[in-house]
Amino acid sequence: MDNEVSHEDQSFQGKELDEIARKISDLDKWREIFSYHRLEINRATHQKLQGCHKPADRGKAGAGSPQDKGQGRCPSKVLHSLPEPSINPKWGGRPVSLAMAASLQKILFGNTVHIFNHGWKKSYFKFHEPSSDLSYALETGKDGSRAIQMAVQVNILKYLLFTRSEKGSDFFSLCRMSHRVQKEALSAALADTLWAAGERQKVIICVVTSETYFPSTRDFQADGLTERLQLFEFLEKEDVKKFIYDNLQWFKGEGSHGVILFLYSLLFSRTFERLHKDLDISTTHLLQAQGGDLICRQAVLNLILTGRASPHVFNGYQQGSSQDLLHGVLARSEVGYLQWKKDSWEQPNLSQVGSMLKTPKFPIWLCSINGTCSILFSDNKLLLSDWKMEHLFGLYFYTGQKKAAYLTVDTHSHHWEEAQQNENCVPERPVEMLIRTRWKGASVNWNGTLPFF
Repeated sequence: MDNEVSHEDQSFQGKELDEIARKISDLDKWREIFSYHRLEINRATHQKLQGCHKPADRGKAGAGSPQDKGQGRCPSKVLHSLPEPSINPKWGGRPVSLAMAASLQKILFGNTVHIFNHGWKKSYFKFHEPSSDLSYALETGKDGSRAIQMAVQVNILKYLLFTRSEKGSDFFSLCRMSHRVQKEALSAALADTLWAAGERQKVIICVVTSETYFPSTRDFQADGLTERLQLFEFLEKEDVKKFIYDNLQWFKGEGSHGVILFLYSLLFSRTFERLHKDLDISTTHLLQAQGGDLICRQAVLNLILTGRASPHVFNGYQQGSSQDLLHGVLARSEVGYLQWKKDSWEQPNLSQVGSMLKTPKFPIWLCSINGTCSILFSDNKLLLSDWKMEHLFGLYFYTGQKKAAYLTVDTHSHHWEEAQQNENCVPERPVEMLIRTRWKGASVNWNGTLPFF
């Protein structure tokens, strides 16, 4: 009797296993069907949401980090990218590997625990309305990704004013830009930046697909984006520009994660080997947690402006306080950088911008005033190549938020020298102080505009 029961139990269990196997087989068939129609469930996202119901065990390393406020394992809102565009087979393409994804996180965050927050993920490149006063300008947010948008804006201005045609353009032509010219300008700026980062030899462009190539592991935190990357390699600059132009929606479409994809492309084009050589003991990774957000370190801005991720703004190399060699800018850049910060005299030699950035080939500067990005530029190509041009000249000041102000700079005025004799009269307007880091003793006329910033 016992043997009969045992035999019946085994038979029943066998039928159960057969039924389970059949259901699994059916499930696999449906998964293939849904995957074919781009409707496959994002497994990494599913795992992440499941993780929301489990207590995180990150130890002290994760305590108090910005991820606790929205950059962690359980985002409150899952962001979806645009529908995947058709890809010309001639461009090839390969999926990102787990090792590549982990290396990306380490060079960006210094670990594989932190991920981008909602503000970064929703950032992309979008122009203001065509044929308007700001048709040349990108719309910018207020989170840490804004610095990248403003640095790209510098290269957009370089293209529109100086490299688009031999004759160049003036400021007023910028305010008449069509949608087509906007598209050309963004494509050219992104391509030029990536080409410089790749040492003018090779560029790798990242796009996000619907397929998830691997889940979270002990050495990689899935974020719904990085594990879905596909990489496209180019050896000719014109191919880079054409590919970006044809697929610009990946960078400028809402929900495209365009700023992150550009940053990823920039790092892959530079290569991790070169990045580690660019950086020094003072900067081992590129993003820094601050005030619940992630901000770009100087190395990111220098990479966009110069093609090299040098952590400092001085010329060449200098010894730090620990006698370690610190890396600055090695060659004159095409576009420049200026900075001014109130009461920042702790390390004047390290924070002082060198001539490689102060005197670029084109009169366009990304500026940092008290840590906030803005832009100074001129439409006079000869401004920095003819010393007589620098006696009395105009500059446009753009903050990313409103119409550019036109400033007249007079380097022969004695107003500044007279004010120095009476400390109570020394002006403290940040924009003027910034300009004087490049043209010492200059006076600045706002030409009827109420000084802002």
